Amino acid sequence: MPSHKSIFEILIDKLKESNKKYNVIIPWYIMTSKENNESTIKFFEENNYFDYGKENIIFFMQGELPMMNEKGKILLDEKGMIKKASDGHGGIFYSMRDNGIITNMKNKGIKWIFISGVDNILVKMVDPLLLGLVVEKKVLAAGKSVIKAHPKEKVGIFCKKDGKPSVIEYSEISEEMSEEKNANGELKFGESHILCNLFNIDIIEEVSKDKLPYHSAYKKVNYINEDGQVVIADKPNGYKFEAFLFDIFENLDEMVVMRVNREEEFAPVKNDKGEDSPETARSLYKKFYNIK
Repeated sequence: MPSHKSIFEILIDKLKESNKKYNVIIPWYIMTSKENNESTIKFFEENNYFDYGKENIIFFMQGELPMMNEKGKILLDEKGMIKKASDGHGGIFYSMRDNGIITNMKNKGIKWIFISGVDNILVKMVDPLLLGLVVEKKVLAAGKSVIKAHPKEKVGIFCKKDGKPSVIEYSEISEEMSEEKNANGELKFGESHILCNLFNIDIIEEVSKDKLPYHSAYKKVNYINEDGQVVIADKPNGYKFEAFLFDIFENLDEMVVMRVNREEEFAPVKNDKGEDSPETARSLYKKFYNIK
């Protein structure tokens, strides 16, 4: 960025603006992984927590699950230990419970929790309109959506499954359904889940008592084989297991889905090049804030 600010500092600046506007200090809880926990905390320490106050930024670690090969055998990592991978963004609820985060929030009188990915530099973490909608509709959760950029965009889609709110992954929908349109000429299944969700603390506490279902992902995995040799993968060769945050929706009778403009609230960094890359996120950010 022209300012040379990190994503963390960009998000902190937004929180500072909201704190000033609403005369309140909003605590920020950051879920890290085993791989990046130490470096993330060190980064905040080196930057004096971006003058947000160490006491207002709370870190907690995500859970892990063993990885398996194509034959269902548990793999070993380069140190000869069971190879594990983070348990997906759906593991956040159990991790919040396991790390005392829910108790911490309740002690602070927090009732509503906004959860998003840290990779979206246009995320609006404090949105009174979204909060007003869930209060008015008397529901316990809400999600933001953007219209799919094209039928084959790799995003989950809001829908109803067996009468319950849900999100279906792009890999689980047929090509015919992904291209189907409604009477208005819009994609029938076009409301993208962008990992911007608001939850009442009561539903988070309830869901955290048990783990959400796990989904498998076929990945490239480096491991130690039976002969003690390190295998460097050049193609997918094993499975990791992860929970998806949106599976919590099926515990609800109703929820609010609020459509927002992609160019105003969704600029993720997921790939090194091409779609959803630093280049596209930077371009969207500069355009939104009119930065030359």
